[in-house]
Amino acid sequence: MRLAGENCAVIHNKLLLLDCDSTLSAIEGIDELARMRGAATFAAVESMTRAAMEGGTAMEEIFARRLELIQPRLEEVEAIGALYIAHIEPTALSALQKIREAGWTPIIVSGGFTQAIRPLAAHLEIDRVEAVVLEFDRSGLFTGFAADSPTARTRGKNEVAHRLKREFAPHKTVMVGDGASDLEVQGDVDFVVGFGGYAVRERVKLGADAFISRLSELPALLHKWS
Repeated sequence: MRLAGENCAVIHNKLLLLDCDSTLSAIEGIDELARMRGAATFAAVESMTRAAMEGGTAMEEIFARRLELIQPRLEEVEAIGALYIAHIEPTALSALQKIREAGWTPIIVSGGFTQAIRPLAAHLEIDRVEAVVLEFDRSGLFTGFAADSPTARTRGKNEVAHRLKREFAPHKTVMVGDGASDLEVQGDVDFVVGFGGYAVRERVKLGADAFISRLSELPALLHKWS
């Protein structure tokens, strides 16, 4: 039998869904992988990434194409994890501490790569990462990505939000991120917070329920919505 306090904790559980690239960290992991292949590959991949983040291109149209251009090796993907940490949003750790104390469970929901994001998640003490699992052979050569990764396609973050809400039955759910894929979760979460600390996308700024430039602004905003 649950105690009254335990029931209360479940009822008031709140989910905070966080984008990774250009939100928890200043970099775009896919662009950094492309940079390893030279200026021409970097320019092509960066252009595709920007188009998707601004909502002008469907994620399905570019996701596989970028990886085919780069052909990343496993050790290169894992190296991006260190870059994420080196370029972490300066207020992320302190903001997340306050957010947890207020009863929110942070989860990373990203169109980035699980193997690269896990080190950052561990650094931030975030237990759950919903991202795209890349596949490699025994030599570490890229062979593809998991076909059942929702965030590799348009409205994939919506699918993840639905699944997490079924799993956690939260009192409130909030999405935070810089891109069009974060904004389109609107309607499937209670609030969407646009983040402009590294890239201000006008569509996101105008369409989100709130817009912040530093994660240190987030605890007060979430308190208002609790």
